[in-house]
Amino acid sequence: MVFSSLLFLFRFLPAALLLYYVTPRRFKNLTLLIVSLIFYSWGEVKYLPIMFASMFIDYTCGQGIKRFGHNPKLRKLFLILSMVLNLGILFTFKYTGFFLENIEAITRIPMPDFNVKLPLGISFYTFQTMSYTIDVYRGDVQAEDNIINFGAYVVLFPQLIAGPIVRYSDVAAELKKRRITLPMIERGATLFILGLGCKVLIANNVGSLWDSTALLPLDQISTPMAWIAALAYSLQIYFDFSGYSLMAIGLGYMLGFRFPQNFNYPYIAGSVTDFWRRWHITLSSWFREYVYFPLGGSRCSEGKRTRNLLIVWGLTGLWHGASWNFVLWGLWFFVLLVIEKKWLLKWYKQHKVIAHLIMPVILMISWVIFAITDFSRLGGYLGKMFGIGGVVNASNPLDWLYALRGYGVSLLIGIVMSLPVVTTVHEKLAIRFPGSKILSGVRTVLLAVILIISTAYLVDSTYNPFIYWNL
Repeated sequence: MVFSSLLFLFRFLPAALLLYYVTPRRFKNLTLLIVSLIFYSWGEVKYLPIMFASMFIDYTCGQGIKRFGHNPKLRKLFLILSMVLNLGILFTFKYTGFFLENIEAITRIPMPDFNVKLPLGISFYTFQTMSYTIDVYRGDVQAEDNIINFGAYVVLFPQLIAGPIVRYSDVAAELKKRRITLPMIERGATLFILGLGCKVLIANNVGSLWDSTALLPLDQISTPMAWIAALAYSLQIYFDFSGYSLMAIGLGYMLGFRFPQNFNYPYIAGSVTDFWRRWHITLSSWFREYVYFPLGGSRCSEGKRTRNLLIVWGLTGLWHGASWNFVLWGLWFFVLLVIEKKWLLKWYKQHKVIAHLIMPVILMISWVIFAITDFSRLGGYLGKMFGIGGVVNASNPLDWLYALRGYGVSLLIGIVMSLPVVTTVHEKLAIRFPGSKILSGVRTVLLAVILIISTAYLVDSTYNPFIYWNL
């Protein structure tokens, strides 16, 4: 069940919120746990035991670390146990088939088929539960004694499937005591509707252009068309994921939680370093906190710093999927970051306009690497983007004009909405006209229009993919 579905919007969500709001405060976490388990098991009931196992492992390890606080060896044993079991579950379901295929390709020894469907959200909730145990071990948070509270944290349905990655420290206080006010519900509904509009009205529209282009033979794609399709995918993945994150944050507000921000207009970044401060912020923060810093971070020799970056970005790529193109995608950013830190950051600061013109090109190339799993197709598509093998589509030289005619408005809207234009205008109007009923009325009408049009789209269209669904 995804947020951008009629089933969720008009059946599950109203029922879940009604049940949650009428539940007495002391039982709200139990209600939240139950409705979250129903949400998760709707289409994945056979993987529910894995969710329970992850919950039990980290609850038990957290309690073990707390109970044996006087014994460093036992505390470390529980930490290692948590990490081994969590990563073992993740590796088994996500990477076993990938590694068996590669071992067979290298050794020519037949390997057993391991074609298992990936449990929903396993990459997200594995990182969340691991961060809890690590934080308890470090003494950053107190171990949660109430298993209902801990279970509610692990399976909290707004961020269960696709983040943001919420660390226990982010919501520890709210799990025990939280107030749900009308302003919070209003803000939550606003963010949810905006996120729904981003996902349904922008991501889905421009995404169909990329999907149709990706199916074409390379000799039927011109160089301008290759770039336009790459732009479409860049906008699709941004509004797809940021829209879903915005919906999750909005749902969090409606339930009394304040989840961390996950996106901050990444396409206005003036460097790759800046981009990763703005894109999937909670994932970048997780790798920085639990991998990069423990390895030594930047406070070491240049060689070790480069090694640390290599490990982090290799793992970041692999986290996104069990395919070599994701590893290549991570290493692509590793190379760019090393070059930036060594030579380019100062130059970027002195030539900001040029930097902002270069970044979209770099990012579109990166998303093509992310999107195309077949290396021969990937090489051919990147070559087509730079005119290798012919610039023109011989069978349809004006393919890019036809694409702009059909998708130009959607692409333009996507570009504008990826910039902080609307937000800036709204903030300036709010400052100039504080408490304006007209401004508030216009905002309400616009939100209603977005909700109605999004609903109409979902009723009429069967195209509703979610790129991060199986991470």
